[in-house]
Amino acid sequence: MRERYRLVACLGASLLLGACALQPPQDESADIPEPVTEAPATAEADEGPLPPKQDDTLPKLVQVEERASPPSQDSAESAAPAAPAAPKAAATGHDLWGRIASGFALPDHEHPRALRERTWLVNRPAYLVRVAERARPYLHLIAEAVESRGVPGEIALLPIVESAFQPFAYSHGRAAGLWQFIPGTGRLYGLKQNWWYDGRRDVYAATEAALNYLQRLHDFFDGDWLLALAAYNAGEGTVQRAVERNRRAGKPTDFWSLKLPRETTAYVPKLLAVSDVFTAPAAFGLTLPSIADRQVLAAVDTQSQIDLARAAELAELSIEELYQYNPGFNRWATDPDGPHRLLVPVATAELFAERIAALDDSERLLWQRHRIASGESLISIAMQYRTTPDVLRRVNRLDGDLIRAGHHLLIPVAGASEENYVLSAEQRLAALASESLSPDRTKVVHVVRAGDSLWRIGRRYGVSVRQLAAWNGSAPGDTLRLGQQLSVWLPPRASATALAALTPGTAAVTPRLQSIRYTVREGDSLWRVSRRFNVSVENLRQWNDLKHGDYLQPGQQLTLHVDVTRQSSSG
Repeated sequence: MRERYRLVACLGASLLLGACALQPPQDESADIPEPVTEAPATAEADEGPLPPKQDDTLPKLVQVEERASPPSQDSAESAAPAAPAAPKAAATGHDLWGRIASGFALPDHEHPRALRERTWLVNRPAYLVRVAERARPYLHLIAEAVESRGVPGEIALLPIVESAFQPFAYSHGRAAGLWQFIPGTGRLYGLKQNWWYDGRRDVYAATEAALNYLQRLHDFFDGDWLLALAAYNAGEGTVQRAVERNRRAGKPTDFWSLKLPRETTAYVPKLLAVSDVFTAPAAFGLTLPSIADRQVLAAVDTQSQIDLARAAELAELSIEELYQYNPGFNRWATDPDGPHRLLVPVATAELFAERIAALDDSERLLWQRHRIASGESLISIAMQYRTTPDVLRRVNRLDGDLIRAGHHLLIPVAGASEENYVLSAEQRLAALASESLSPDRTKVVHVVRAGDSLWRIGRRYGVSVRQLAAWNGSAPGDTLRLGQQLSVWLPPRASATALAALTPGTAAVTPRLQSIRYTVREGDSLWRVSRRFNVSVENLRQWNDLKHGDYLQPGQQLTLHVDVTRQSSSG
């Protein structure tokens, strides 16, 4: 390897094929893309989580040559944690499960409550196999970080309890990722969250943040790991108050003696149970997938923003595989401000780094020149091109939001059709909606105005807050932004109130369908055609017998069944 590369430590195990879904222990149903789950949420205490502690545990990146960022991109320090080298532990002679078990240090594995949870798990072998397979790409990274910190090995298996090792898990409590951070706690522990990127889902960054938080809780509770784990679930304030109640009453203050929320009472026993079952399945008459104790993924430093379709091509991966390794990225490209790293299989990491280093700046992203029309705003143009006003300001060196009709903007655009970015935030939401909605509902887009809340919008359209939140990948308590677009799926017989609430440009409720033939033009994609006629990509595929991955050709004829009352807002 050339001197400019520093492949220090690699991060995970072998390739996870396809998008598996979180199924918490309470649910053994079939897997679907990114369900909104009821997985346990990391709760903040009343007084807020403890401040972060910096620890150097995660591996360095494969470095590429220092190169200037494109002239249109300002270089900015990433909010993601630095990644210094982690010491490699001596080989244990076991697979990865055995290596994790060799670090076990928590007490009370044989407590009756832990044994009950163990019995529950042993009776669900299919669930255990699914979780083990989902852990395969990420477990080595987590095990190495846990081992390097000197914390109990059981903590490497905490994501089984939190998320069943589904990186796209999102609970109604607003917790996201393998470690199920809520937004506030994630930000406090250095996990950046914006339109482009959510560090709570970044396995690389969230693992460090979770271990920082857990070690702080361990210190707070005077070295009691069971109390620290309970506080990770319920918040340190909740646990501390329970301790104080018992102390005043002259009762023991250990975890098993405390009166805690029901979820937290089961949380620690579940971790003890999964630790036993996953690391010694034969003892319980089970056969679970083995995971080799070897490094399979490496982090490559990309230096600046890059289209994920382009990166997947350079790494010789599918876009879906790249998203699975890098679930923190929400959109079609990495965050302009970083983190500038991508995880790829170690076998191709050096080649990928060489190809990244050889890229011309113009090859990282596609650029489009947009002529500003009368009445357009920076926000509307950004929405049209699936980017943000901030990116347009920086790329075009604008001081504010003032733009003039007739002038031009340079805009970074996706290099592939929208539907090809299969695990982007939009595509995950689209998949969720298509699976959960009946076909007779009608979609409208509501633009958030001053004074709006999910409760008010839900009342206006006759839908529940929980439905509205789920359709838009949020939680009922999330704050809305002015100008934000929300998808609302109206029931077949919408109320008069909902009809009256429709703002100019939104869809009419009563459909008037008409079959038309459309001739594909140069530059068309299924996504662009669907946007033009206000239909779904999935419907276009069904009407024209198209498979996932099929591309449109100029001159090709498509059949569409459009609602003529919805076409006034189409472009």
